[in-house]
Amino acid sequence: MGTMGLALPWETRISCVPREREKRVEPSEDLTGSPSQTVGSASATVTTSEDAEIAARCRAGDLGGYERLYALHGSRMKNVARNLLGNPIDAEDAVQETFLKVQRSIAGFRGQSSFVTWTYRILINTCYDARRSRMRKKEVANDDSEESPRPEPRAPDAHPSLRMALERALAGLTKHQRDVFLLYEVEGFHHAEIAGMLEITETASKNTLFQAKKNLRQVLEPPRSNSSAGAR
Repeated sequence: MGTMGLALPWETRISCVPREREKRVEPSEDLTGSPSQTVGSASATVTTSEDAEIAARCRAGDLGGYERLYALHGSRMKNVARNLLGNPIDAEDAVQETFLKVQRSIAGFRGQSSFVTWTYRILINTCYDARRSRMRKKEVANDDSEESPRPEPRAPDAHPSLRMALERALAGLTKHQRDVFLLYEVEGFHHAEIAGMLEITETASKNTLFQAKKNLRQVLEPPRSNSSAGAR
């Protein structure tokens, strides 16, 4: 498996307890169907009325609606795709493919979640498809050649040993644990949003994150020394 190519706070200690943070992304729609006040990133807040306006413009075939969606979320979508796929080239392709799918599927948008959440769900499914396709290609390549696969770009600006340790630890998580961890800790989504994107419950998202952090701590933290206990 190639390296993840993540932009993570490498010096941060993994904790099983959610840390206090600045205001996070507000969910577009909770599990009971109640709309929230904002959706999107903290730097590009989208009100529910603007979300509905963008959806209406896109549904009407107005390219300005797609341009507005990209202006607000294009950079963040690339970050999500890069963290799921491991390199910026595949991330660019996934975002472009996502917008094409949104255009083709806009008639099927029913407003059961925010338009932004619906778009991110398409992006994540597109990334999943790309990962499966890449795995199939690697399997064929392994059958046809003894050449080692080309390594993917690594995370920049990180101490090599720390970077490799965290990438190995993340590679040891299940795909589901890794995705929830990345969406919550790296991209800053709320559990309600992650639930909508991954089509799981909010409780399942929280439990998955807890297990991911627990597994990461077991790998990354050095074992406790018994020297003090033996000295007594």
